[in-house]
Amino acid sequence: FNFDLNLDDFDLNININDKFNSRYVKPKYCPEISESKLKYKNAQKLADEITLSEAMRYYVVVDGTFIFGDLLEAIIVKNNLKCKKITISTLSLSENNIDSLHNLIEGGFIEELNIIISDYFYSHERENLIRYMYQELDIDDKFQLAVASSHMKVTTLETFKGNKLVFHGSANMRSSSNLEQLMIEENKDLYDFNNEIFTSIIDKYATVKKSLRRNQLWNVIDNK
Repeated sequence: FNFDLNLDDFDLNININDKFNSRYVKPKYCPEISESKLKYKNAQKLADEITLSEAMRYYVVVDGTFIFGDLLEAIIVKNNLKCKKITISTLSLSENNIDSLHNLIEGGFIEELNIIISDYFYSHERENLIRYMYQELDIDDKFQLAVASSHMKVTTLETFKGNKLVFHGSANMRSSSNLEQLMIEENKDLYDFNNEIFTSIIDKYATVKKSLRRNQLWNVIDNK
């Protein structure tokens, strides 16, 4: 092949400035927020702004001082909700979260409590917080714990009056010291959809062996 190249205007003089401004900068350090600074009033303030009504929906962005478990307790107590069933799917939770749920059960606010946690959390906390959960929440056969490979962060709540609430977003039960987003809505279809998923997970991955209650036992016998 014959190429006719004209290099008369070709310039190899390249100016290199080694003091250029980078397009990318190092992220600023965000210090962890200690437990003493995680104030319940943050969740309480948000709960005061929420009015429960049919088909209501709130989208919220919260900072690192926010604890979702505290918001759940604050909404239940503020509205005196008698919960037929609460199911919490979370990657992790804290001792304070467990104490909060214990108080709600003892206070007569929760008839049935199901918690689905990640197998990662279980493997790291089975000698600590897992034992504490069984100790504090396994009251009158109202508690069930399921362990699965789940990354879902959803809480469903059904009241005895028929309200069906769904809380879903990035937040776990405890604080992560990060910005989080959260959706709170009264939505029967969304509740039923998630409840079907959670029920199947709990049926397969439950860790608490429960005896059948009288009406459940009779249905088993009657169907045979």
